[in-house]
Formats: sequence, structure tokens, C-alpha cells
Amino acid sequence: MLKLAWKMTLRDWRAGQLRFLLIALTVAVAALSATGFFIDRLRSGLDRDAHQLLGADVVINADLPVRAEWRTRALQRGLVVTDTVTFPSMAQAGAGEQSSSVLSALKAVGPGYPLRGRLKITTDAARAEQSIGTPADSVPAPGTVWVEPGLLGSLNTAVGQPLKLGDKTFTITRLIAAEPDRGANFLAFAPRVMFALQDLEATNLIQPGSRVNYRLLVGAPPSLRNGAAIARAYQESLLAEIKSQNIKGVRIESLDNRPEMETTLERADRFLSLVGLLSAMLAAVAVAMAARRFMQRHLDACAMLRCLGLTQNQVTIMYLIEFLLVGLIGSAIGVAVGFGGHYVLLKVLGTLVSSELPAPTIYPALQGMAIGILLLAAFALPPILQLRKVPHNRVIRREQDAPKVSALATYGIGMAGFIALLLWQAGDWRMALYTALGFVGAFAVFALVGWLALRSLRLLRNAIDHQSWRFAITSLQRRPGATIVQIVSLALGMMALLVLTVVRGDLMTAWRNATPADAPNRFIINIQPEQQAEIAQRLKAAGVTYAPQYPMIRGRLTAVNGRAVTAETYTEDRAKGLADREFNLSTMAQMQPENKLKEGRWFEDKPGSPEASVEEGIAKTLRWQLGDKLRFDIAGAPVDVTITSIRKLDWGSMRVNFFVIINPAAMTEISQSWITAFHLPQGQGAVMNALTRDFPNLTIVDVGGILRQIQAVLDQVITAVEFLFIFTLASGVLVLYAALMGSQDERTREAGLLRALGATRTQLSQAQLIEFTLVGALSGVLAASGAAAMGWALATYQFKFAWEFSPAVWLVGLLAGAVCAIAGGWLGLRNVLRQPPLQTLREA
Repeated sequence: MLKLAWKMTLRDWRAGQLRFLLIALTVAVAALSATGFFIDRLRSGLDRDAHQLLGADVVINADLPVRAEWRTRALQRGLVVTDTVTFPSMAQAGAGEQSSSVLSALKAVGPGYPLRGRLKITTDAARAEQSIGTPADSVPAPGTVWVEPGLLGSLNTAVGQPLKLGDKTFTITRLIAAEPDRGANFLAFAPRVMFALQDLEATNLIQPGSRVNYRLLVGAPPSLRNGAAIARAYQESLLAEIKSQNIKGVRIESLDNRPEMETTLERADRFLSLVGLLSAMLAAVAVAMAARRFMQRHLDACAMLRCLGLTQNQVTIMYLIEFLLVGLIGSAIGVAVGFGGHYVLLKVLGTLVSSELPAPTIYPALQGMAIGILLLAAFALPPILQLRKVPHNRVIRREQDAPKVSALATYGIGMAGFIALLLWQAGDWRMALYTALGFVGAFAVFALVGWLALRSLRLLRNAIDHQSWRFAITSLQRRPGATIVQIVSLALGMMALLVLTVVRGDLMTAWRNATPADAPNRFIINIQPEQQAEIAQRLKAAGVTYAPQYPMIRGRLTAVNGRAVTAETYTEDRAKGLADREFNLSTMAQMQPENKLKEGRWFEDKPGSPEASVEEGIAKTLRWQLGDKLRFDIAGAPVDVTITSIRKLDWGSMRVNFFVIINPAAMTEISQSWITAFHLPQGQGAVMNALTRDFPNLTIVDVGGILRQIQAVLDQVITAVEFLFIFTLASGVLVLYAALMGSQDERTREAGLLRALGATRTQLSQAQLIEFTLVGALSGVLAASGAAAMGWALATYQFKFAWEFSPAVWLVGLLAGAVCAIAGGWLGLRNVLRQPPLQTLREA
């Protein structure tokens, strides 16, 4: 049987029966393998460098100085510790009018930092930018700083020059080439400035309301026996204490509890995987159509084999072996293409993945092979099972019985296999299920519209007195199943292409237009009450027309409706993160003009009546409602407020916004700092330098610069996604080809029969033109509608900006669908009309 199956495989390959199936399978496996190799190497790199990403075995991350008893407990267990204090502030270089400043990520480090990994330093900016340096033996000496090379260009300074941080002037002595616990490059927007922890107090930068991150790094020295187990036990004791005492503002980071960067990378992994899945979904359609065409072309051969003595089981085994060979070969080629493609992806994302990744493992290759076999089994098995039911008399009689229930049930098996593929690739059953339902839903909607369109064509058959028109309408209605399959396949393929081209461009345009032209490009934080008037005066002199100042108060949520907020209060990740961190609260008598009241009333500012207005998003996430009572811990003082209104914020305005606003009468005894956002005209950068020079406590954020950096990162990500969409484009083209070629054999026989009955070549050519125009135009309209719906969903639920439907999508879809269908029909049937009818019927 194996020998016969091999001979049949070679015969079908020489006849061209397997090439399209092989190409479709290769594209699907290549798309998924490219992302699989990339994600696997990225994940292996993170596992390898996990300790270095933390800088220790266990890290206590806190909003306030870490408890002294935790440090003592670690030392008593034989562990070693060191401290870091991180916060944003302005770094200033130069003097007088030549001075300049830039927002920096300041980091004060204690002796022994880091406990894991090596801090690399150099004096050569070019080497530092390439992460090439010498391992540091100590932390910066008192009075000196080490900086990242990007800071030199921003401040027009150099190694050996002074750098002012708050009230203290340092000397730049080294450049940071690699910082083990810096985190992912794309999460840090400000250049690092590192100095000794003992110099922190002299800077006088930490003021009430400052955003400061205190970290206690804990590690097991090599000489400590069972050091890893001791560090793990220490971590577990801290977690138990934090939970039992409901301690807020403290997070434990370790290999078992990664920081938020891990979550971000996991989401990026899933996003890249879903991009590959779009290619797989379309390729699955192409595989199904190719297998169906293979089945139709082998009906006669299968009947002959049955007459020669082969049983149903033997026929099934023979074709299963043939498809298994195709699956193995196609999957192997796809894995090879994906392996090469992931290097292109690494090149595109070179600056985002700066560290050298480990060598690829065998797992993505095995996964790719399994995906290929699964795709083939899911979408090619049903046609094979139909072949085993071919009767002997098929050799004499050309009729074909309707598919049996058992054969149709295999399509359900195929869909289950496809959903299993989505689940495996996405890693999230909800995401996989929603993707599968969306795919099946689009298929069902397109099929329903196609069926309704065919029904309505009955009314149009005699609308035009033209023979070619009647030929075309009759041809479409003669095989409704094949026509609907053709319409759906064309629509799915073109929808992917429209999303890739027209809709993607509309999304980018809408995203760029989401931020107003006069949106604030500067934020000033930590304004003290006595500094308000002078800062407002200076901004007005610089041409700033609108710079409202708002109070900003740091507070932690401790109870809701009298129930303490604990680690078990919320289960959703975003809700946990919001409840566990300090809130930026504010107080004001009038609602900000950019806000809109959705529910309730704006508070009446009366003494003894503490009220709060909350943003609708956080209210939904934390399940707050009107009338709920919230308790905040503000600098050790409990403040109880009642929710009296819910607001909608315009986050795209880039202006100052707050999740929670409390009436002023309830906050009279609470210390406050102030914040403002404004649009600084070009050429007024010296005003910001003067402010940071005269008011060292201020934190000035240049949002314009940050947004430019974000845009650069987004451009790289978009480029990477566009590279992956090459596979999607190939899959879409395959579906278009399969849809147009699916009924080629039947059309060939009909054309020969009609010519034998007297139809002219011109009439048939015009009928084909009309038929393919109708099918292509309808498919194009459906594809445009699906692409527009997808664009709306992305804009509304993902990017959070207003979406405007562009008529160009439907115009392009209509024209492209008609052109593709006409071109494909002409390519498939051009030879039929050139040769004699008798020859056509004999070959058919």
C-alpha cells in the first residue's frame, strides 16, 4: 500500500494536482514558524537573563523606604542586600544662558550594586551606544555620576564636564554601556543618570509628592549553602506578611513573580502570534479548497481503483499516506522559510531587542511541523473521507451522490482542529475562541448574503434581453453551492488584503489626528504652593496662553464601602494594579472643561460633606457606583469620600486628567503640590531651562520628545507587523486563486457543451465576463464591509479614537473584486474558448 501511495503521489505531483496544496500549507506554516522562532528566542533570552533583569534574586519594590526589619531579616539569613532609589528629575548642564536641561531617570545606588549581572561602563560614546564596556568594580564615587550616552547629546556636554542634579553639582566620569536591571529598552524614555546613594540627600530633590521608587535588592552569596532555597523562603515569608497585614505599595519581584515588563512582552508575543494566525486562517481556507478540488479530480480514478479490487479502507489509507507526505514536505519547507523569516524580524526589531539572544531551539520547528499536519488533517480529511464513498458505477455513470452525514460531520472535526490550533498558538482560550467565532461569523454572514444575492438574481434573469446575460445568470444559479463558496472565499481573501492596505492607512491617519495640534507638549510636576504665581507669570511671558494649575495629592485606596481592600478584592490584572498603587488625586471647585458629566451631579463644596467625582473607566474596572464610600490613606491620614458623580475624560487632549477629584472643603488640611500642562511655542526652550535652574524641585516633562520616541518605536513595530503581513498577503492571494479555480473543470465542460450546441465564442466570453464581474463585485463589497468593521473595532476598542468610515474602502473593494475575478476567470478559461468544442469535451 505504501508503494502504491508513493506512486500516486508522484503521479499527482507531475500532473500538478498537489502543488497548490503544498504552497498553501507552506505559507501557513511559514507565517506561524516565523513568529514561533522569534518568540521562543526572546523567551529563552528572558529566562537566561532573569536574574540580571532583576539585579538580584529577590527585589522588594516599594513606594516608601523599605522597612528596616526586612533588611535585618535578610542579613540574619546570610543573604546580602543593597539599595537603589529611582525617580525622574531634570539634569542640567552648562551655565547662564548656555545652560540646558533634560528629563532624566535618576538612580541612586548603594555599595555592592548590582547583586546579579554586571554593570558595564566606558568613556567612549560610540562603544556605549553598542552596549560595549568594561564591567564596573564599584558604584560611582561620591560627587560623580555615570550617565547613558544619549544624555550627552541632549545637554551638549561630555565626559569630564559638570552635571547639576537639584542642589548638587556632580562630574560625569563614565558612560553606562549596560545596566542589568534597566528593563526593556522600549519601556524607558528618559536617559539614566546614576550616582552614589550617599549623595542623594545633598541633591534635595525628593519632596512631598515626588514619584520615588525604593528597591531593596536581596541575593544569596556564592558561599551560602542552599542560597537559592534560603532566598525563596525569605521571599515567601515577605509575601505572607504583606498579605496578612494588607501592606500597600510593596511589590516582590523574583523569577516567580515578574514585573510588568513580563506582562508587556507576553502581550506582544500574543499579538505577533495573532498576526500569524490571520495568515493561517486564510491559508486554511485555501487548503480546504485545494483539497476539495483534489477530491473532485480524483473521483474517476478512485472509482477505477475500486473496480480493480481496492477496498474503501485501502483507498482511504492510500490517500492518507499521500496527504501525509505532502504535509511533511510542506511543513518542512514552511519551517525553513519561517526560520529565515524570523531573522528578518529580529533585524527589523533590532533596537528593541538589543541583547544577544540564545540560539534557536527545536521546539518551534516541531510546533511548525505539528501545525502543518493539523491544518492538513482539519481541512483535507473531509474530502478524503468522501473519496472512500465513491461507488464502483462511477466509471459508467457520472452522477455523484450527495455527501453522507458522516462525511459532513468531519467538517466539524476540522473546525474543532482549527480552534485547537488557535488555542495552541494564542495561548489564551478566550482570545482563541473570540478569533474562531469571528472567523466563523464572517464566513456565515458572507455565505448568507451570497445566498440571498443568488435568490434575487432570479428576478433579474429576464431584466436584460441579451443572451450572454441569461447565460451568466443561469450559470450562477446552476451551481449555487460552488458560487457561494467562491463568493465567500473571494471576500475573505480580499478582506485581509483591504485590512493590510486601505484600512491600515485610515487607522494610522486617524491615530495621528487623534491628538490636537495645540495639545500640551510640556508638563510641570511638583510645583509648590509658594511657586505657583511666579511660574504662571514666566509661562505667560513665554507666550503660553493656557496653563491651568491643578492640585495633585498622592493617596492610596484602603477601603470601599467599609471593606478593606486586600489582594483578594480584585481578580482582574488591571484592577489589581490600580488598587495596589497610589492614586493621583486632585481637588477643584469646577469641573475641567475637557471632562463631561455622565452620571450624578457635580459636588456642592460644603464643609463636612466629603464628595468625589471619578472617571468612568476606573469606576467600571474597580466596580464603583454612585453612592459608594471610598477611603484613601493620604500621608498617613484617612480621608473618607462618597462618589457623587462619574465623568468621561478626553485622554486624547493630552491635558491634565485625574481619576478621582475630591471637593476642596474636604482637603483643606491636606498638603498639596501642583501640576500644569501647556503648549510651549517653538524657540522658548530656554524658559524651561531657567525654571529648572531656579526651581530644582520641579519635574518638567517634555511630552513632545517622549511622543517622538514612542512614534519611533511604533514605526518599528508597524514595520515588523507589515513584514508578517507578507505571509497574510500570500495567503489572501492563494484564497483568491483557489476560489477562482475551484469551478474551473465544471466550467470547462459547460463551455464545451454550449459551443457544441451553437453558442458562439463571443457569447460565452461575454457571459463569463458578466458572471465574474457579478461575483467579484459582490465579494469586493462584502470584503470592504468586513474590513471597515474590523477598522472600526480596532479604532474603538484598541486605539480609543473616533473612526470615520472611508468610502474609498468600498470603492476599492468593488473594483478590486471585479478585476481579480475577471482576471482569474480569463486565466482559467482562456484556452477553453480557443480550442474546438469536441476536444474540450473529450479532455473534460
